[in-house]
Formats: sequence, C-alpha cells, structure tokens
Amino acid sequence: MASQGQNLNLINTGILPKDACIVIVHTQWNPDVVSRLLDGCVSVLKENGFNNYKIFQVPGCFELAFGIKSIWQNFSQRFEKPQCFIALGCVMRGETPHFDFISKAVTDGILALNLQLPVPTVFGVLTVNNQKQADDRLGGPQGHKGREAALTALKMLEFKYKL
Repeated sequence: MASQGQNLNLINTGILPKDACIVIVHTQWNPDVVSRLLDGCVSVLKENGFNNYKIFQVPGCFELAFGIKSIWQNFSQRFEKPQCFIALGCVMRGETPHFDFISKAVTDGILALNLQLPVPTVFGVLTVNNQKQADDRLGGPQGHKGREAALTALKMLEFKYKL
C-alpha cells in the first residue's frame, strides 16, 4: 500500500514560474476513471496558480509515450516549450496476460521519456485489478492519484528550479 509523504503537499511555488507550460496527456480507454484522474490533476494545478496547461488525448496507455515524445518534438509549432509532462491513464486487468504486457510497456515508456527528455514525465497511470481498486485511488482510501500526479509534477518543477 502506498502512503502519502507528509511533505508531498508542501511546494515552494514562489520559485516556480506561474506561466510554466505543463502538458497533460491522457487516454481514451476507461474514460470514467481517466476523467476523474484528469479532473483531480487539473484542480491541483489551478489551486496552485498554474493555468498554463495543455491537454492532449491518445487512444490508450500504450500510446502515451509516443504521444508525449511527439508533443515534445513539435511544441514550437503550436505552443511554448513544456516544462513538465503528466501521463494519465488506467490499465484494468482482464482475463488475459494483456494487462501485464501493457502495464510493463507503459512503465518502460515513461521511464525512457524521463531519461531522454530534458523535462520530467510524471507517471499517473493506474494499474488495477478492478473498478473498486480504481475508485479507491480516485478519492477513496488510497488518496487521489490524479491530484498526486499534479503534486508530483509541481515537486519535480521545484526540484529542477532548485538545481
């Protein structure tokens, strides 16, 4: 079980540029879960005064890494340089090993982005066995993973600006 660190909510937003471009890329699959992740994520950004966020959608979790890399490679044509990416999605276990393959591929893809791009990519992808586990992570006993993804993004921006 994950536990929230007591300092996770403490962010020195005073050192961060409020106009920093944060890009959220979310999936179409499991829209009831993903929309709640997105709502929580956006609410934390707004609560902390970050209104320069862009939202993009890709079909599924497998496509998140390609979507983020494509946005990075083409940002100057559409908007300013992203300072951080947040990947949101949900992989729910089914009756086949598909879950295991997709979960690993998504994790590896986000890791690769963190090693290749000069800006952080936050992993906000739920990998759950069922709807109850998803609900527990969207404001239930396991917190709200969409909100936590946004907090992590702000913490990573804070980390970068402290270097």
